[in-house]
Order: sequence, then C-alpha cells, then structure tokens
Amino acid sequence: MVHDPELYELSARVGQKLRAAERRVVTAESCTAGWVAKVLTDVPGSSQWFECGYVTYSDAAKRRDLGVAERTLATFGAVSEQTVREMAEGALRISGANVALSVSGIAGPDGGSAAKPVGTVWFCAAARAGQAIDIIAEEKHFGGDRQAVRSLAVRHALRLILRLDLPVRPEAVTAARP
Repeated sequence: MVHDPELYELSARVGQKLRAAERRVVTAESCTAGWVAKVLTDVPGSSQWFECGYVTYSDAAKRRDLGVAERTLATFGAVSEQTVREMAEGALRISGANVALSVSGIAGPDGGSAAKPVGTVWFCAAARAGQAIDIIAEEKHFGGDRQAVRSLAVRHALRLILRLDLPVRPEAVTAARP
C-alpha cells in the first residue's frame, strides 16, 4: 500500500519514462536503504522497467557488491561524488541494466562532521547508451531528522532519474499511438 502520493506519482513518472525509452533501472543505495527501489516497485508493471536494487550500507558491501575501489573510499569517503559514481557504474556493470541510480549520505542523527554534516547526500544517475555513459552527479544538503533526510533523498533521487536524457525509441512512439 502506497502512503505517499507524491512519491508514488514521481515513481510512476520514472516508470513511464523508462518504459518509453525501453530502459531498465538498477538502484545502488546506502543511506536510503532500499527505499528508492521500494517506491519504484510500488508501481504496477514495474517489472517491465525495474531490474534490481543493491543496498550497500557498509563500505565493505560497496567494495564487495559494486566494486567501489578501496582507495576511493579511503581518499574521498563513502559520501562523495567519486563513491556514488563508482556505485552507479558498478551497478550497471553487474546488473546489465542500462540506467542506474546511486545514493550515499549521512542521515543522522550522528555520523556527520564539519566537512560533511548530517544531511549531506551524494547522488548519481547514469544511463548507458552503447559504450557511452551519461552521468549526473550532485550533492545535496537536507535539513530535518533522520526520517526527513531519507525521505527528501528518495524524492531527489527520483527527480534525478527524470532529468536523464533517455531518448524514446521510434518504435515506442509508434506503439503508443492509438
């Protein structure tokens, strides 16, 4: 049962976009702990465009399951542009999907620092087209408690997928016409 109409609407729009472009998405989540995957699969028919989701909460899981380099984590930390890029690239490589969304952040109430306060979240949306990968990576700072930070991160993640350039295939347009 969906309890948040805004999340459902965003998820449905993501699904429509992915289906029209004949793409499949994979998620690689840390601070959102599978919440993005959950809201995407709340949409009926999501099996047509949702491939799978990885919850890689620990650094060890990021390395083991997605291939994030130990050096990346040691140099930049789990909450960094470099890490979310490697999470997205690893998810694409391992799953065979052609769109990836990764997220890593500090939801709180502890774990923050002066350089990366609670509410800092990094996102990466990546779309593979042949050998090329179109990537959008960005950092956001959200206020509020743990629940608020995570909820805002999920919303932003869905909006980020909507910003990807996913050309609609001509046969998809033809099939959609009455």
